[in-house]
Parts: sequence; structure tokens; C-alpha cells
Amino acid sequence: MSVVRFGVSFEKEVLDALDEYVLENLFSNRSQALRHLVNRHIVEKKWLCNNRVAGAVTLVYDHHKRDIANHLGETQLQFTEEILSVQRFTLNENYSMEVIALNGISARLTELAEKLISEKGIQHGKLTMSRFD
Repeated sequence: MSVVRFGVSFEKEVLDALDEYVLENLFSNRSQALRHLVNRHIVEKKWLCNNRVAGAVTLVYDHHKRDIANHLGETQLQFTEEILSVQRFTLNENYSMEVIALNGISARLTELAEKLISEKGIQHGKLTMSRFD
């Protein structure tokens, strides 16, 4: 893949925001940050177009909550074609983290994530998706 250089003009406020974004995300330069933003936009567009994507759902929950593991497992059984792997980690005496690796149509992955994240007892949940074409 070849690199093409081009000029970009921004208002001062936008450039300041870009520089802050570079610092906050530890990018080495503005070009790297802009590449990241453009790629993220492409991925989000693929989500909306229902393309095949790879993804992961990360869940943090109190494993003492009644039947939470059973409820999560029951939901996961409805998505066996999309789930590649499930890893559960004990964070401390009360909390566990579960990472579910996924591959499938973005709408289906979003449906699974929404069901899991809305489960009673989930402290935090997040879906991330990436293109792999």
C-alpha cells in the first residue's frame, strides 16, 4: 500500500481538538490519528451496511448476582454461529470480566451485544467491531 501526501486546512479550534486527540490517544502524529479516524468511520459504515465484521463484547459483572452466568450462557446459545470464543476472568472477589470473540454480520453482532449488555447485573459492557477485508 503506497502513501499519498496531501494538504488539509482546518479551523484553529478543529486543529487544537485534533492535537488533543493525538495526545490523549498516544498517536505519534496527526497523520496516524487521521488514519485511525477514517478507518473507524469505514468500520462504522460497514456496521450500518450489515457487512461481515469481526468483533468482541466485553462484559464486567458481579458474579454473585443470582443466575447471571446462566442468563449469559442462555443468550450465547442463540448465537453459536457468531461466537468464536468466550473467555472469563476473575477480576477480584466480586467481579468477573467476560470477553466474547465474534465474527458475523454486524446487525447480528449488535443484537447479541445489546442482549448481553442489557442483562440485569452487568456493570459495564461494550461491543467493538473491526473490518478484516
